[in-house]
Amino acid sequence: MLGLRLYMAQRITALFMGPFVLGHIAVMIYAIQGGLSAAEILGRTQGSILWFLFYGLFVVAVSIHGAIGLRVIAHEWGKVSGRALDVLMWGMGLAFFALGARAVWAVTFAGVGA
Repeated sequence: MLGLRLYMAQRITALFMGPFVLGHIAVMIYAIQGGLSAAEILGRTQGSILWFLFYGLFVVAVSIHGAIGLRVIAHEWGKVSGRALDVLMWGMGLAFFALGARAVWAVTFAGVGA
């Protein structure tokens, strides 16, 4: 039953990630074509709840998706199983989330009011 839930969670997060990836690529193309500097991009994202939610939800989806994928790889290739496999999945998921959340915070709110 756990295998089915993880399978479904990975597929559902992939469905969420698709539009986020396309949106991110579109924004990056717009920024490059417009010749925006990093400072100009940050000027547009700082203090924006919209960008915070967009990239925050993206990070949550990627963290779940990536952790489940690494769990499968560790099990199939590394022959890791049982409790160690669960600890690896949760640890990687939390690490992905922490790194992504830090980046989202830096782009959207870290410089606000400084």
